[in-house]
Amino acid sequence: MPGENLSRDEARERAALLSVDGYDVALDLRSAVGDGDGEPRTFRSVTTIRFRCDEPGASSFADLIAPGVTAVSLNGQDLDPSEVFDGSRITLEDLAAENELTVDARCAYSRTGEGMHRFVDPEDGEVYLYTQYEPADARRVYANFEQPDLKAPYRFEVRAPEGWTVWSNGAGELTDGVWRFAETKPISTYITCVVAGPYHYVTDSYTRVFEDGTKLEIPLGALCRKGLAPYFDADDVFLVTKQGLDFFHDHFDYPYPFGKYDQAFVPEYNLGAMENPGLVTFREEYIFRGKVTQASYEARANVILHEMAHMWFGDLVTMEWWDDLWLKESFADFMGTFANVGATRFTDAWITFANRRKAWAYRADQLPSTHPITADIRDLQDAKLNFDGITYAKGASVLKQLVAYVGQDAFLEGARRYFKRNAYGNTRLGDLLSVLGETSGRDMTVWARSWLQTAGVNSLTPQVLLDAGSRVAELAVVQEAPESHPEERPHRIAVGLYRRTPEGALERYARVETDVEGPRTVVAELAGAEAPDLVLVNDDDLTYCKIRFDETSLATLRERLGALTDPLARALCWSALWNMTRDALLPAREFVDLVLRFAGRESDIGVLQMLHAWANSALVHYAAPGWRAAGEELLAEGALRELRAAEPASEHQLAWARFFAAVASGASDLALLKGLLDGDESVEGLEVDQELRWAFLEPLAAHGVADEQALVAELARDDTASGKRHQVRCLAARPSAAVKAQAWAQVVESDALSNALVEATIAGFDQPSQRDLTAPYAEKYFAAIERVWRERSIQIGMDVVRGLFPGFQDRRETLDATDTWLRAHADAAPALRRLVLESRDDLARSLRAQACDAEAADH
Repeated sequence: MPGENLSRDEARERAALLSVDGYDVALDLRSAVGDGDGEPRTFRSVTTIRFRCDEPGASSFADLIAPGVTAVSLNGQDLDPSEVFDGSRITLEDLAAENELTVDARCAYSRTGEGMHRFVDPEDGEVYLYTQYEPADARRVYANFEQPDLKAPYRFEVRAPEGWTVWSNGAGELTDGVWRFAETKPISTYITCVVAGPYHYVTDSYTRVFEDGTKLEIPLGALCRKGLAPYFDADDVFLVTKQGLDFFHDHFDYPYPFGKYDQAFVPEYNLGAMENPGLVTFREEYIFRGKVTQASYEARANVILHEMAHMWFGDLVTMEWWDDLWLKESFADFMGTFANVGATRFTDAWITFANRRKAWAYRADQLPSTHPITADIRDLQDAKLNFDGITYAKGASVLKQLVAYVGQDAFLEGARRYFKRNAYGNTRLGDLLSVLGETSGRDMTVWARSWLQTAGVNSLTPQVLLDAGSRVAELAVVQEAPESHPEERPHRIAVGLYRRTPEGALERYARVETDVEGPRTVVAELAGAEAPDLVLVNDDDLTYCKIRFDETSLATLRERLGALTDPLARALCWSALWNMTRDALLPAREFVDLVLRFAGRESDIGVLQMLHAWANSALVHYAAPGWRAAGEELLAEGALRELRAAEPASEHQLAWARFFAAVASGASDLALLKGLLDGDESVEGLEVDQELRWAFLEPLAAHGVADEQALVAELARDDTASGKRHQVRCLAARPSAAVKAQAWAQVVESDALSNALVEATIAGFDQPSQRDLTAPYAEKYFAAIERVWRERSIQIGMDVVRGLFPGFQDRRETLDATDTWLRAHADAAPALRRLVLESRDDLARSLRAQACDAEAADH
């Protein structure tokens, strides 16, 4: 629809004209249960908006995406819905200085996770509802002015089926069959929220006494579907929540402003979580049905704290437009890890950040779609795609660098002033820079220009010259930038020198912090040091860069990587080697060999699981095709060896079991997996719980060992929403042309599947072992994607365009077909072109890495 994609210019014009005083929103959700009244199933939404207009007589519009509008009234005058509503906008003409708009609409329940999502639990038939809006889907639930800088207080009331509980941003109570909720503080549309259904609900409370004697009491709640209640460890959720509230109150000097703090774990959720004030929503996969490693608990804690940081960065103070999305997401991403380390049991969370989070940023920053952290967001489609590794992980990395640059105290004092000056308001980049300049005494404009307003990632390489006595004569750091983004930046780094001890360990014996500027920086303080076996630039991970090595350091890592005793240094070296593999500087088979030789000695479980993922990607995407079979065999042998050697019942054993399943392909490996499933085989201490059963079943299905009958039987054993998602993925993974045709039709030609089942079907469809089977779909993909983008919601469109790109058809012909489509569709939606360009870049990178790997085989 032409008006669905709101532009920045339209939003600015409307914000200059209107101010919103308040919303009253009444939803009738009783239609969520029982027989539907046709498709789409709808609910009644009645909204009254009170707003002012700076230019009486002017025209504007309200936003609403709905199947139908029953009535529209502006300032007491009834308007003809057929004349003023076009499907996405309501025209408002001849506005007064003070206005009241009432819209009575039929809004649609969603199956895509956008708007009012409706989920039917296959286990017990119960219906669950929740809303998800960011960046602009509140207009699918109630009429509004859908942009972040038109904040207002909200009063919600909801009629729901009997026996249900309803939650919203404010505290609620049920009176005469209607749930009425306390008026919110002024907030943006995209963080309003409603959750409704027969959810399992657990409560607790948080109390804080401030230095002046005042007491803050926050009611806490946590909820999930009834079917997940047996697995719901709400005590740990509340523990992290309380630790986070203590931490942020200690550092922010601004009491939590939104009353209660509920956290809802909801089904078929597209995101990790959403920071709705007073009612944070999470994907229910953060409730663990089986045994997981501590890395999963750490990740959940990080998300809880990330969303909590948003209560200040994003909810209390909100960006004016999506250009400055980083003002909330970069800060929340940084604060999630900062608080995890400072407040919880996960004191090594910076290792996870360096190894996992930054990998996301490095990939995104080398795509053709990379952009400055402060991005140019022309419209809502741009905004949707900018929830990416730049806005989150690179932004957080740059803030970590900023803390090293200005000092933690100055950084946090800047945050405190920022909250107090801009509470319940909207900000831009300059608002933050001004307070940081005040508290640090530094001119922030040069730093901001280098780090926030340019794109690309620098590489830092050590150059070491030794004197005749084998001491360092000169150590310099060389900074390089890619041709596409030639910016050289100021980096605050630590340079660490490592050498072998008599016992064989690799340990640091010298460390210097220095500022790197320009193409070459000499680190004078290290002159005269004993010759190092390893030089680690960006030791302690202070800046955002790709680490490179001199020849001596690289040779040391090839022989002794597992001997590095410091886990962060080890993680940084692994990350650097992975970047070299992706950049076609290190053959994929060599990276696989390093994992096989040293991963078994990795103590950090999160790093180990990342290495498993990288090794698999190296084999699938970056190894020369002629070596893949040999590589598969080596990885499976190595994984099985480590699985049998791991301490029984340990999380390392579980990680190796999952990795073994991911790389198993030979007959004996598959027979072992089937034996573990059937109980005919065992590994001491390994409990094959339901989640692990599904992990074993996918490779068995993909290689034709587990047939449809076996997968039907497994669903009967696990007849739950989670089990259904697993089964759908496994069914689509089977090596059959008919199976692939059916999966393709279900995703591309039909919109019957929910978002979660679309995601599961795509995950099963594209198997690296089935390249020949899926080859015919490359041509079909390019023929279909423009129609899919036009007809489906943006979330489903993104899932299809990304997920079904023929990346496993890793040949020059696929690259040429992509280029042909791009040339022929120069006028396609920019967001669609961006997704195709990104997939093309991934494919081109794969081909370069495969050439590097093939060349290594020839030497």
